Amino acid sequence: MKATFGGGCFWCTEVIFLNTEGIISVLPGYMGGTKDKPTYEEVYTDTTGHVEVVHLEYDETKVSYEDLLAIFFKTHDPTTLNRQGEDVGTRYRSVVFYHDAQQKEVAERFIRELEEAKVYEDPIATTVEAASTFWPAEDYHVNYFNRNPDNPFCAAVIAPKLAKYLKSKKENE
Repeated sequence: MKATFGGGCFWCTEVIFLNTEGIISVLPGYMGGTKDKPTYEEVYTDTTGHVEVVHLEYDETKVSYEDLLAIFFKTHDPTTLNRQGEDVGTRYRSVVFYHDAQQKEVAERFIRELEEAKVYEDPIATTVEAASTFWPAEDYHVNYFNRNPDNPFCAAVIAPKLAKYLKSKKENE
């Protein structure tokens, strides 16, 4: 099965799903824009309409789509429009790209239930959109955190986020 999420910087999102049981593969890339084969530099200008995403293949016998949504919503701020922390721009917007009608229904229901439960103080800004062509990011983005743990961004932003996720995951086992 496939799932595609945009939740800010794909380096941050990629490492979370790399540490999730049932994930077969995680690829950072771009979706939702108007240009074929966009480059990181083009997407960074916010003129192509693409979002930085992670494209997942998962084993639904080990992890459900709803479980993936729960991880996605717990590991980024779905209430900010076109922003995650210091990362600002439409390329960082929060979006669930669905691959079939069932994913659309599950994602919309999941968001509705979060809103009804008032899980977040502010309204959820995450959109649910039909998946379009996935364009893989350049090779240097793949497995970025694990290959660059001493990068200042990785150390200051991604490492604490990953530690929080792993701690939460362990507490829920």
